[in-house]
Amino acid sequence: MDNVGEELRSLIDRHSRGGRTTTAIPRVGLLRAERTTEPTAGMTELVICLVLQGAKAITCGENVLHYGGGSYFVASVEVPVFGRISEASLQKPFLGVGFSFDARNIADLLIEMPDVHDPEFLCGLGVSPTDPQLEEAFLRMMRLLDRPNEISVMAPMIEREILFRLLRGPQGSKLRQIAQIDGRQSQVRRALAWIRENFTESFKVEDLARMTGMSASVFHRHFKAATTMTPIQYQKRFRLHEARRLLLETPGDAARVAFAVGYESASQFSREYGRLFGLPPARDASRLRAKPIAPVTSDASDDAVTSFGRAI
Repeated sequence: MDNVGEELRSLIDRHSRGGRTTTAIPRVGLLRAERTTEPTAGMTELVICLVLQGAKAITCGENVLHYGGGSYFVASVEVPVFGRISEASLQKPFLGVGFSFDARNIADLLIEMPDVHDPEFLCGLGVSPTDPQLEEAFLRMMRLLDRPNEISVMAPMIEREILFRLLRGPQGSKLRQIAQIDGRQSQVRRALAWIRENFTESFKVEDLARMTGMSASVFHRHFKAATTMTPIQYQKRFRLHEARRLLLETPGDAARVAFAVGYESASQFSREYGRLFGLPPARDASRLRAKPIAPVTSDASDDAVTSFGRAI
Protein backbone atom coordinates (compact mmCIF):
# COMPACT_ATOMS: atom_id res chain seq x y z
CA MET A 1 0.00 0.00 0.00
CA ASP A 2 1.19 3.51 -0.73
CA ASN A 3 2.21 5.60 2.27
CA VAL A 4 -0.15 8.49 1.46
CA GLY A 5 -3.20 6.27 1.11
CA GLU A 6 -2.31 4.28 4.20
CA GLU A 7 -1.92 7.39 6.35
CA LEU A 8 -5.19 8.83 5.02
CA ARG A 9 -7.02 5.62 5.86
CA SER A 10 -5.50 5.61 9.33
CA LEU A 11 -6.49 9.22 10.01
CA ILE A 12 -10.07 8.73 8.82
CA ASP A 13 -10.43 5.49 10.76
CA ARG A 14 -9.06 7.05 13.95
CA HIS A 15 -11.06 10.29 13.86
CA SER A 16 -14.34 8.85 12.60
CA ARG A 17 -16.94 8.08 15.27
CA GLY A 18 -18.80 5.69 13.01
CA GLY A 19 -21.32 6.61 10.34
CA ARG A 20 -21.00 10.27 9.40
CA THR A 21 -18.64 12.44 11.45
CA THR A 22 -18.51 16.23 11.34
CA THR A 23 -15.00 17.59 11.86
CA ALA A 24 -13.56 20.85 13.16
CA ILE A 25 -12.37 21.63 9.62
CA PRO A 26 -15.00 23.76 7.83
CA ARG A 27 -17.11 21.79 5.30
CA VAL A 28 -15.11 18.58 5.82
CA GLY A 29 -16.70 15.36 7.08
CA LEU A 30 -15.68 11.73 7.47
CA LEU A 31 -17.51 8.50 6.76
CA ARG A 32 -16.84 5.07 8.18
CA ALA A 33 -19.07 2.02 7.77
CA GLU A 34 -18.50 -1.62 8.65
CA ARG A 35 -21.25 -3.10 6.51
CA THR A 36 -22.99 -2.58 3.23
CA THR A 37 -26.33 -0.78 3.23
CA GLU A 38 -29.60 -0.78 1.36
CA PRO A 39 -30.22 2.12 -1.02
CA THR A 40 -31.15 5.27 0.92
CA ALA A 41 -32.96 8.25 -0.56
CA GLY A 42 -31.10 11.53 -0.39
CA MET A 43 -30.17 14.73 -2.17
CA THR A 44 -26.80 15.46 -3.66
CA GLU A 45 -25.01 18.66 -2.69
CA LEU A 46 -22.09 20.61 -4.13
CA VAL A 47 -19.47 18.22 -2.85
CA ILE A 48 -16.56 15.91 -3.54
CA CYS A 49 -16.39 12.54 -1.80
CA LEU A 50 -12.95 10.91 -1.88
CA VAL A 51 -13.03 7.18 -1.12
CA LEU A 52 -10.00 5.51 0.43
CA GLN A 53 -11.44 2.07 1.08
CA GLY A 54 -14.61 0.19 0.19
CA ALA A 55 -17.11 1.34 -2.43
CA LYS A 56 -20.36 3.26 -2.91
CA ALA A 57 -23.01 3.55 -5.59
CA ILE A 58 -25.23 6.49 -6.46
CA THR A 59 -28.36 5.95 -8.56
CA CYS A 60 -29.75 9.01 -10.33
CA GLY A 61 -32.69 8.27 -12.58
CA GLU A 62 -31.63 5.32 -14.70
CA ASN A 63 -27.91 6.00 -14.24
CA VAL A 64 -25.71 4.33 -11.62
CA LEU A 65 -22.30 5.71 -10.63
CA HIS A 66 -19.87 3.42 -8.78
CA TYR A 67 -16.85 4.77 -6.94
CA GLY A 68 -14.42 3.00 -4.64
CA GLY A 69 -10.97 3.24 -3.14
CA GLY A 70 -8.74 5.46 -5.24
CA SER A 71 -11.59 7.43 -6.84
CA TYR A 72 -13.79 10.41 -6.08
CA PHE A 73 -17.33 11.54 -6.76
CA VAL A 74 -18.25 15.14 -7.62
CA ALA A 75 -21.71 16.71 -7.60
CA SER A 76 -22.37 20.19 -8.97
CA VAL A 77 -26.19 20.09 -8.90
CA GLU A 78 -28.79 19.15 -6.29
CA VAL A 79 -30.71 16.08 -7.46
CA PRO A 80 -32.70 13.34 -5.68
CA VAL A 81 -30.75 10.07 -5.73
CA PHE A 82 -30.37 6.75 -3.98
CA GLY A 83 -27.03 6.06 -2.33
CA ARG A 84 -25.67 2.86 -0.84
CA ILE A 85 -22.41 1.50 0.50
CA SER A 86 -21.71 -1.44 -1.77
CA GLU A 87 -18.44 -2.68 -0.27
CA ALA A 88 -17.60 -2.65 3.45
CA SER A 89 -16.83 -5.11 6.25
CA LEU A 90 -15.73 -5.19 9.88
CA GLN A 91 -12.22 -6.16 8.80
CA LYS A 92 -12.10 -3.63 5.94
CA PRO A 93 -14.57 -0.80 6.60
CA PHE A 94 -15.65 1.77 4.09
CA LEU A 95 -13.61 4.95 4.60
CA GLY A 96 -14.22 8.27 2.89
CA VAL A 97 -13.86 12.00 3.27
CA GLY A 98 -16.36 14.57 2.01
CA PHE A 99 -15.64 18.20 1.21
CA SER A 100 -18.40 20.69 0.34
CA PHE A 101 -17.63 23.37 -2.23
CA ASP A 102 -17.73 27.10 -1.54
CA ALA A 103 -18.55 28.75 -4.87
CA ARG A 104 -16.83 32.00 -3.86
CA ASN A 105 -13.53 30.23 -3.21
CA ILE A 106 -13.72 28.54 -6.60
CA ALA A 107 -14.50 31.84 -8.32
CA ASP A 108 -11.57 33.57 -6.61
CA LEU A 109 -9.22 30.85 -7.80
CA LEU A 110 -10.53 30.89 -11.37
CA ILE A 111 -9.51 34.54 -11.70
CA GLU A 112 -5.89 33.43 -11.51
CA MET A 113 -6.24 30.46 -13.87
CA PRO A 114 -6.38 30.43 -17.67
CA ASP A 115 -9.77 30.20 -19.35
CA VAL A 116 -10.84 26.71 -20.39
CA HIS A 117 -13.44 25.79 -22.99
CA ASP A 118 -15.86 23.34 -21.36
CA PRO A 119 -18.43 21.14 -23.10
CA GLU A 120 -21.73 22.91 -23.70
CA PHE A 121 -23.85 20.22 -22.04
CA LEU A 122 -22.59 18.90 -18.71
CA CYS A 123 -23.85 16.22 -16.35
CA GLY A 124 -23.87 17.45 -12.76
CA LEU A 125 -22.53 14.16 -11.35
CA GLY A 126 -19.23 12.46 -12.13
CA VAL A 127 -16.63 9.96 -10.93
CA SER A 128 -12.89 9.98 -11.63
CA PRO A 129 -9.78 8.17 -10.35
CA THR A 130 -7.79 10.24 -7.90
CA ASP A 131 -4.17 11.29 -8.48
CA PRO A 132 -1.16 11.50 -6.13
CA GLN A 133 -1.21 15.31 -5.87
CA LEU A 134 -4.89 15.38 -4.88
CA GLU A 135 -4.45 12.62 -2.30
CA GLU A 136 -1.42 14.40 -0.83
CA ALA A 137 -3.45 17.62 -0.46
CA PHE A 138 -6.23 15.74 1.29
CA LEU A 139 -3.65 14.10 3.55
CA ARG A 140 -2.33 17.49 4.64
CA MET A 141 -5.93 18.54 5.36
CA MET A 142 -6.60 15.39 7.42
CA ARG A 143 -3.39 15.88 9.43
CA LEU A 144 -4.94 19.08 10.79
CA LEU A 145 -7.31 16.87 12.79
CA ASP A 146 -4.32 16.12 15.03
CA ARG A 147 -3.33 19.82 15.12
CA PRO A 148 -6.63 21.66 15.65
CA ASN A 149 -4.91 24.90 16.62
CA GLU A 150 -3.58 25.14 13.04
CA ILE A 151 -6.95 24.70 11.30
CA SER A 152 -7.94 28.36 11.06
CA VAL A 153 -4.71 29.29 9.25
CA MET A 154 -3.79 26.15 7.30
CA ALA A 155 -7.18 24.79 6.20
CA PRO A 156 -7.98 27.68 3.81
CA MET A 157 -4.60 27.30 2.10
CA ILE A 158 -4.97 23.54 1.71
CA GLU A 159 -8.56 23.97 0.51
CA ARG A 160 -7.25 26.27 -2.20
CA GLU A 161 -4.81 23.58 -3.34
CA ILE A 162 -7.52 20.91 -3.35
CA LEU A 163 -9.74 23.13 -5.49
CA PHE A 164 -6.81 23.88 -7.81
CA ARG A 165 -6.12 20.15 -8.29
CA LEU A 166 -9.79 19.46 -8.95
CA LEU A 167 -10.12 22.34 -11.42
CA ARG A 168 -7.20 20.95 -13.39
CA GLY A 169 -8.60 17.41 -13.27
CA PRO A 170 -11.23 15.55 -15.31
CA GLN A 171 -14.11 16.94 -13.21
CA GLY A 172 -12.89 20.53 -13.37
CA SER A 173 -15.72 21.62 -15.66
CA LYS A 174 -18.24 20.86 -12.91
CA LEU A 175 -16.43 23.11 -10.42
CA ARG A 176 -16.18 25.89 -12.99
CA GLN A 177 -19.94 25.69 -13.53
CA ILE A 178 -20.53 26.06 -9.78
CA ALA A 179 -18.59 29.32 -9.77
CA GLN A 180 -20.05 30.84 -12.93
CA ILE A 181 -23.20 32.69 -11.90
CA ASP A 182 -24.25 33.17 -15.51
CA GLY A 183 -23.21 29.65 -16.61
CA ARG A 184 -25.79 27.26 -18.02
CA GLN A 185 -25.56 24.85 -15.08
CA SER A 186 -25.95 27.69 -12.58
CA GLN A 187 -29.06 28.75 -14.47
CA VAL A 188 -30.34 25.17 -14.29
CA ARG A 189 -29.65 25.15 -10.54
CA ARG A 190 -31.79 28.27 -10.26
CA ALA A 191 -34.66 26.34 -11.83
CA LEU A 192 -33.98 23.35 -9.58
CA ALA A 193 -34.19 25.58 -6.51
CA TRP A 194 -37.51 27.00 -7.70
CA ILE A 195 -38.94 23.50 -8.21
CA ARG A 196 -37.84 22.40 -4.74
CA GLU A 197 -39.25 25.52 -3.09
CA ASN A 198 -42.54 25.21 -4.99
CA PHE A 199 -42.71 21.45 -5.43
CA THR A 200 -46.47 21.24 -4.80
CA GLU A 201 -47.24 23.63 -7.66
CA SER A 202 -47.66 22.79 -11.31
CA PHE A 203 -45.53 24.66 -13.83
CA LYS A 204 -44.77 25.00 -17.50
CA VAL A 205 -41.29 24.29 -18.81
CA GLU A 206 -41.52 27.49 -20.82
CA ASP A 207 -41.87 29.49 -17.58
CA LEU A 208 -38.75 27.86 -16.11
CA ALA A 209 -36.88 28.52 -19.34
CA ARG A 210 -37.78 32.22 -19.20
CA MET A 211 -36.62 32.31 -15.57
CA THR A 212 -33.18 31.11 -16.68
CA GLY A 213 -32.97 33.23 -19.83
CA MET A 214 -32.98 30.25 -22.20
CA SER A 215 -35.32 29.08 -24.91
CA ALA A 216 -37.50 26.12 -23.92
CA SER A 217 -35.60 23.69 -26.13
CA VAL A 218 -32.13 24.79 -24.95
CA PHE A 219 -33.27 24.81 -21.32
CA HIS A 220 -34.68 21.29 -21.63
CA ARG A 221 -31.41 19.97 -23.10
CA HIS A 222 -29.27 21.58 -20.39
CA PHE A 223 -31.64 20.44 -17.63
CA LYS A 224 -31.64 16.83 -18.87
CA ALA A 225 -27.87 16.84 -19.31
CA ALA A 226 -27.26 18.18 -15.79
CA THR A 227 -29.77 16.06 -13.88
CA THR A 228 -30.47 13.06 -16.19
CA MET A 229 -34.17 13.94 -15.76
CA THR A 230 -36.76 16.20 -17.32
CA PRO A 231 -38.15 19.02 -15.14
CA ILE A 232 -41.40 17.08 -14.59
CA GLN A 233 -39.48 13.93 -13.62
CA TYR A 234 -37.36 15.96 -11.21
CA GLN A 235 -40.43 17.41 -9.53
CA LYS A 236 -42.07 14.00 -9.29
CA ARG A 237 -38.96 12.44 -7.79
CA PHE A 238 -38.64 15.28 -5.27
CA ARG A 239 -42.32 14.99 -4.30
CA LEU A 240 -41.96 11.25 -3.64
CA HIS A 241 -38.82 11.66 -1.56
CA GLU A 242 -40.51 14.42 0.43
CA ALA A 243 -43.57 12.21 0.91
CA ARG A 244 -41.36 9.46 2.31
CA ARG A 245 -39.84 11.89 4.79
CA LEU A 246 -43.30 13.02 5.91
CA LEU A 247 -44.47 9.43 6.36
CA LEU A 248 -41.46 8.66 8.54
CA GLU A 249 -41.66 11.84 10.62
CA THR A 250 -45.43 11.98 11.11
CA PRO A 251 -47.02 8.55 10.53
CA GLY A 252 -50.49 8.90 9.17
CA ASP A 253 -52.79 8.55 6.22
CA ALA A 254 -50.94 8.08 2.91
CA ALA A 255 -53.67 9.96 1.06
CA ARG A 256 -53.13 12.97 3.31
CA VAL A 257 -49.42 12.90 2.52
CA ALA A 258 -50.15 12.52 -1.19
CA PHE A 259 -52.18 15.72 -1.25
CA ALA A 260 -49.63 17.50 0.96
CA VAL A 261 -46.86 16.98 -1.60
CA GLY A 262 -48.95 18.06 -4.58
CA TYR A 263 -50.64 14.91 -5.89
CA GLU A 264 -54.27 15.18 -6.94
CA SER A 265 -54.82 11.42 -6.97
CA ALA A 266 -54.00 9.20 -3.98
CA SER A 267 -54.04 6.07 -6.15
CA GLN A 268 -51.55 7.58 -8.62
CA PHE A 269 -49.34 8.59 -5.69
CA SER A 270 -49.43 5.05 -4.29
CA ARG A 271 -48.54 3.53 -7.67
CA GLU A 272 -45.64 5.90 -8.30
CA TYR A 273 -44.39 5.62 -4.72
CA GLY A 274 -44.35 1.83 -4.93
CA ARG A 275 -42.58 1.95 -8.28
CA LEU A 276 -39.80 4.10 -6.84
CA PHE A 277 -39.39 2.63 -3.35
CA GLY A 278 -40.52 -0.96 -3.94
CA LEU A 279 -43.45 -0.95 -1.48
CA PRO A 280 -46.72 0.95 -1.03
CA PRO A 281 -46.36 4.07 1.15
CA ALA A 282 -47.69 2.72 4.47
CA ARG A 283 -45.79 -0.58 4.25
CA ASP A 284 -42.57 1.15 3.25
CA ALA A 285 -42.79 3.59 6.15
CA SER A 286 -43.55 0.80 8.63
CA ARG A 287 -40.55 -1.19 7.39
CA LEU A 288 -38.21 1.77 7.73
CA ARG A 289 -39.47 2.63 11.22
CA ALA A 290 -39.03 -0.98 12.32
CA LYS A 291 -35.55 -1.33 10.86
CA PRO A 292 -33.75 2.00 10.33
CA ILE A 293 -31.36 2.11 7.42
CA ALA A 294 -27.81 3.00 8.38
CA PRO A 295 -26.56 6.37 7.06
CA VAL A 296 -24.81 6.12 3.72
CA THR A 297 -23.77 9.70 3.29
CA SER A 298 -20.80 11.86 3.98
CA ASP A 299 -20.29 15.49 3.51
CA ALA A 300 -19.13 18.46 5.34
CA SER A 301 -21.44 19.71 8.00
CA ASP A 302 -24.83 19.30 9.60
CA ASP A 303 -25.91 22.70 8.24
CA ALA A 304 -26.06 21.13 4.81
CA VAL A 305 -28.87 18.67 5.59
CA THR A 306 -31.60 18.70 2.98
CA SER A 307 -35.24 17.86 3.50
CA PHE A 308 -34.60 14.15 3.18
CA GLY A 309 -30.94 13.70 3.95
CA ARG A 310 -27.58 13.73 2.30
CA ALA A 311 -26.55 11.30 -0.39
CA ILE A 312 -22.81 11.53 -0.77
